[in-house]
Amino acid sequence: MIEYFQGIDPKIFNFVILPLLIFISRVFDVSLGTLRIIFVSKGMKLWAPLIGFFEVLIWLVVMGQIMNNITHPINYVAYALGFAAGNYFGIFLENKLAVGVLLVRIVTQKKAKELIAQLRFKGYVVTNVPAIANDSKVEIIFLPILRKDIENVIKTVKFYNPNASFTIEDVRALSNADIPYIKGSKLGKYKFKRLFGFKRKGK
Repeated sequence: MIEYFQGIDPKIFNFVILPLLIFISRVFDVSLGTLRIIFVSKGMKLWAPLIGFFEVLIWLVVMGQIMNNITHPINYVAYALGFAAGNYFGIFLENKLAVGVLLVRIVTQKKAKELIAQLRFKGYVVTNVPAIANDSKVEIIFLPILRKDIENVIKTVKFYNPNASFTIEDVRALSNADIPYIKGSKLGKYKFKRLFGFKRKGK
């Protein structure tokens, strides 16, 4: 790849083009690596190896040639900046993709009848359990959701029970593949199972 720039002024190549190539290549490489690690943590057996393939391919085809030409400190800086930026963009992309399933646990300080009814109306499977927190009666609500729906769920909770507390955690496996999702969502249950590999347990 380096031979394609042989007609360019050596100073421009060494101080501008080569550092830029190192930076961009490292951003792509590390971004894919960050996504792969996140997908591995979510147990996504299809996407993690696929991303890993392209991650290594970029390293072998691009980075292998560029690393042989690192002869100036600016290239080391470009390499380090590319690594840092790659981590940032990898997390940014993963947040935009909003891949995976979350379990939302809500603790209400008052009757949650309206909140539960609204969540069920939107298509979620809601489990509610009466409980006691210190000396107060509360209600605990559990619902699995697609990660992309989290903002909608939080807004609903704050509207109907503004004093409710909630925790959110990632889900790696489910006993039922029929993941609830907002009515009208373009991502159907069948597509969800195919894309993200969730399968009905015990079958």
